[in-house]
Amino acid sequence: MGYINILFDLDGTLTNPCEGITNSVKYSLGKFNVIENNNEKLKMFIGPPLEKSFMEYYDFDKNTAQKAIKYYREYFSEKGIYENRLYEGIENVLKELNIQNKNCIIATSKPETFAIKIVQYFQIEHYFKHITGSNMEGTFVEKEDIIKYILEKYNLEKEVTIMVGDRKYDIIGANKNRIDSVGVLYGYGTKEELQQEKPTYLCNSVNELLQYF
Repeated sequence: MGYINILFDLDGTLTNPCEGITNSVKYSLGKFNVIENNNEKLKMFIGPPLEKSFMEYYDFDKNTAQKAIKYYREYFSEKGIYENRLYEGIENVLKELNIQNKNCIIATSKPETFAIKIVQYFQIEHYFKHITGSNMEGTFVEKEDIIKYILEKYNLEKEVTIMVGDRKYDIIGANKNRIDSVGVLYGYGTKEELQQEKPTYLCNSVNELLQYF
């Protein structure tokens, strides 16, 4: 306990982007004449890098996955980015952390330009010291690399830094950078998925988050 730097994942941790992401994936798949009506399968796109998801769940090769990402962004940049909502109680958590002078930072695999637009749309940008996401070229998307970049760029002490996220990628990234982590169970990762990566803490709800900091 006694953390100073709180790194937050975005999708599935601060916001529930299910509608926008699944609609964007459906739009993209449609360009390849793939009709997908299983929304549960599409929810697996929430969290990990898009290229990895298209390749894993639809057997796209790397070139096809890159084309799929371009189609995905056609829809997402115009509509999907706003088909989103803040988790109830998240703004109260951020407000309290700011009162406690914690450094809140977004660490997301979503392109940084989209992440900034989302926090501005929800008018929560003032709660964050920094917002760090991937680039549009797809060469800086792994959570491990994003966390490493944040730690080094802002000279953060690992002992007082913690990563908060809902998918295994957040916990893996934290573990590889040797910082603590909170796996949140109100997002899109299962308890089994998170437990397998051994997070420092597991959190059942937004209302419980503050007790870990």
